[in-house]
Amino acid sequence: MLSYNSLRIVRPFRALLHPNWLMTNRQTLTCSAHCVSNNFPKKDTWQRQNNLKPTGNERKLQYSTYAASSPRNYCTGQFNLNCWNCKQPLDQTPAFFCMTCKAVQPPEENTSLFNIMDCDYKFSMDTHKLQKRYLHLQRSLHPDNFSQKSVQEQEYSESYSALVNKAYHTLLKPLSRGLYMLELKGMVIEEGTDSGADPEFLMELMEINEALDEVKTPEEANKIGQHTKGKLAVLTEEIDAALLKGELQSAKALLAQMKYFANIEEKVKEKLSEFM
Repeated sequence: MLSYNSLRIVRPFRALLHPNWLMTNRQTLTCSAHCVSNNFPKKDTWQRQNNLKPTGNERKLQYSTYAASSPRNYCTGQFNLNCWNCKQPLDQTPAFFCMTCKAVQPPEENTSLFNIMDCDYKFSMDTHKLQKRYLHLQRSLHPDNFSQKSVQEQEYSESYSALVNKAYHTLLKPLSRGLYMLELKGMVIEEGTDSGADPEFLMELMEINEALDEVKTPEEANKIGQHTKGKLAVLTEEIDAALLKGELQSAKALLAQMKYFANIEEKVKEKLSEFM
């Protein structure tokens, strides 16, 4: 379980922007904190959709009954994969191309996004390395490179290009990365407000949203934005520590908080655009 202090925001933004406001409005906020669930969006900022087209000629896979030996091969151990074109064995997984005939291969079923992007299965991420991997794969697998190839290869390149794009955007940001890691463990954060959240935490969130709705200058919006970024940075460290220790319930609770702050961060950007 998370400690009480981990559910608190450093300072109410009402007090930050208007120091006298908190003393005069605390009682009203306390009475209305239970209504906070209606003030937050119920749609995730991250949509986990694949949009890959089945070709009807997917390569059949054989699965090992043993667990994968590396976290990066988290989903399934696999063996005896052959090229769909020349039938020669493929010596790596995921196999983007056959080393013998150079034909592009179809995406393998259940391959983790970490494996596709050649990343270790952990929350901390070298985003510079991730971007380099993404650009390399997109250059290699872009459908334009296969316009003169067979229809089969064109379809496989489109599918792999879409999957690489999904993998990159999922692993790029801490929130979507953490949600995906929980998903691999069979855990999902429900949409809407966490019914188990501390009322004080929900009240503070309501203060931030109301303060953001009432900002009059870019400077006030920036104060909220900077504070939100700081809170997201702290949550990122706490989530990383929880996942390293295998404390999945704690990581889930922290990611639920991160979802709120990610929504606030988006609202700050929208508010700042209004002043331009």
